[in-house]
Amino acid sequence: MSTRELGQVRETLTAAGMDISYAYEDLVFLEHNGFLLQFSDHPQHVLIHVNAEADTGGLNAALTLLQEKAAASDLVFNRGGRYRLHEADEGNIQIEFL
Repeated sequence: MSTRELGQVRETLTAAGMDISYAYEDLVFLEHNGFLLQFSDHPQHVLIHVNAEADTGGLNAALTLLQEKAAASDLVFNRGGRYRLHEADEGNIQIEFL
């Protein structure tokens, strides 16, 4: 993940009213953990992974808005898979992709 890509993603999220809480390697965690983003091998493509435990009520609208804002910045946000977060030892979090 390059700085430029993260900057584009941050701008897209801001335009959609969302914020980054943490970025680690190819993953971008959002303030609300209904979904997370993962950079792909293609620099302009980002995967959206949905939290298996998230309330899906407003999630689809948020994902659609994010995809619309991404198109304006030449990014492509595609639906990925689902994931779960588990607490691991010493305050660490484990991500299980389903």
